[in-house]
Amino acid sequence: MSAGPGSWLSHVDLAGFTSFGVSARARFFASLQQEDELPTLLQEADDKDLPVLILGGGSNVLLTADFPGLVIQMALTGIVVRPDPLSAEHFLVTAAAGENWHALVEFCLRNQLVGLENLALIPGSTGAAPVQNIGAYGVELSDVLVSVRYFDRRTQQVHQITAEQCELSYRDSIFKHSLKHHAIILSVCLRLSKGAAPVINYPALQQALLHSRRSATQPTSQPTSQPTPQQVFDAVCAIRRSKLPDPQVLGNAGSFFRNPQVTLAHCERLQREWTDLPSYKTDSELTRKLPAAWLIEKAGWKGYRTGDAGVHAQQALVLVNYGEATGVQLVDLARKVAASVQQRFDITLEPEVNILPASVWHA
Repeated sequence: MSAGPGSWLSHVDLAGFTSFGVSARARFFASLQQEDELPTLLQEADDKDLPVLILGGGSNVLLTADFPGLVIQMALTGIVVRPDPLSAEHFLVTAAAGENWHALVEFCLRNQLVGLENLALIPGSTGAAPVQNIGAYGVELSDVLVSVRYFDRRTQQVHQITAEQCELSYRDSIFKHSLKHHAIILSVCLRLSKGAAPVINYPALQQALLHSRRSATQPTSQPTSQPTPQQVFDAVCAIRRSKLPDPQVLGNAGSFFRNPQVTLAHCERLQREWTDLPSYKTDSELTRKLPAAWLIEKAGWKGYRTGDAGVHAQQALVLVNYGEATGVQLVDLARKVAASVQQRFDITLEPEVNILPASVWHA
């Protein structure tokens, strides 16, 4: 690691900045501590004709080669809570993009702000949350998002858009489409409540809550009281820890593929052959969402390993780096998994992980 232009560092290994832990070097690297530093960093990169990569928690990216430009680590921090002027029961929580997402969930829980507990232990930074419209156990960011502030590289201005303008859908947003490569998210604003009941309509969460509450009382008793946000938080953390590997121990980026949506006819055709295939409703009566983990497991990949690249033994949706796997090796494995699912079920799996460069996935 050596000094680059201004406060830049050069030839920085990014293995420690991504949850996959694969080795890839940034030609230049800078940490963004203040919003007003961003235009200067971008202008200097433009002057040198360098591509720019914004890196948050690195939990949803797989690097397959050295990055030839400037990597800007999003290190903006700060959380502000204020009453919602439109509702006496709600509060607005504005969090800087560099805040750790799980730490934000914990902060809200400590302050009796309800709404994020189902999203506990999702790795990454707050700025990445609206890009993916993160979701888990019956809750999505779209349920609580008010607005997003971002810097537009085209206009060189800071803009704020509403949740509706973010065009949020399943693991998708405007930041993956018309604002891709243009918007650098600076902060998000959420609407949370101190009086709302937690969301517990997700079956696996209901089972976990029932089990934990029975264990805390009598084995044969039937809990009837509404679980607290803390209990929901604890249950979500327990579920995730039982199913998903800790990136600090085993390199991974969580779910590698999105759950595919298929036509209702396609779903019914598969369920006639595979009676145990789960399916879930979507926004359309003509489509169904299928669990990618089930498809991958039935295709025989759960627990598969080649060298240091593998499919996790407890969760088939998670690809893991056992130590020295390269990004290319992990992508090669992902391609084989997707090809197998395509051949067996006639379903195309798309990565949820951001593969860089993107062309590698389609090569």
